[in-house]
Amino acid sequence: MYKIGFIGGGKMASAIIKGIINSKLFSSDEIIVSDTNNDALINLSKIFGVDTCTDNISVIKNANIVLFAVKPFVLRDVLLEVKDYFTVKHTVLSIAAGISIQTIEQIAGNIPVIRIMPNTPALVNEGMSAICPGSYAKPEHEKIAEDIMNSVGTVIKTEEKYIDVITAVSGSGPAFYYYIIDEIAKAGEKLGLDYDTCLKLSAQTALGSAKMILNSGISPEQLIINVTTPGGCTAVGNDILKENKISDILFETIEKTKQKACELGKNR
Repeated sequence: MYKIGFIGGGKMASAIIKGIINSKLFSSDEIIVSDTNNDALINLSKIFGVDTCTDNISVIKNANIVLFAVKPFVLRDVLLEVKDYFTVKHTVLSIAAGISIQTIEQIAGNIPVIRIMPNTPALVNEGMSAICPGSYAKPEHEKIAEDIMNSVGTVIKTEEKYIDVITAVSGSGPAFYYYIIDEIAKAGEKLGLDYDTCLKLSAQTALGSAKMILNSGISPEQLIINVTTPGGCTAVGNDILKENKISDILFETIEKTKQKACELGKNR
């Protein structure tokens, strides 16, 4: 009997498998993965030593914790395929964006469900995940989800009504930061420094700044003040950001992304 099964063996599943093995939460012989892509299964078996199969039902039959890491548009079909094999001993985890807990519970039955919104920095062990417990989930089921996602980054617990905002801020957020980091690097390139050097400067500065917020206990507003000398270089840059209403642009970015996440969820 395996302790955890993955239905879907893509990049996010691979990141989580790596995390839980490295953290010793589960050993490779306690993990089974199913996928329709044989090449993906071969890689997972070769890299992590986990057992693999192409039969989703086998995962349900042989693992009590089942993490669904399939695309949102196929999750419903996969749940319908395996629903008759769920028991009261199962815990279901889903990282499929836009698929509500209610939808999963309606198909899977009265079993513990935890919905998870991860993000792609989990691939480098710096993920940000939000977990939402379902109607039948108890603290021990939440703890399982927290431990699993802590193995690839940081976790918060939230209510599902906030999941669309979290999708915009954290799920889609990496793309927005990539854009900003890249544009700062391109600006440096236009001013005469080579792009690779500018990108390293920009990315490391973003990383260091994020760590200052997370580790110093100082608010972003105060950190800005600490860096800014009145009438100095940073002050000029701050003024440009304010004059161009960067805060309005960023708010609209998050607002529209949140609205889209909400629309996609309603369609599923």
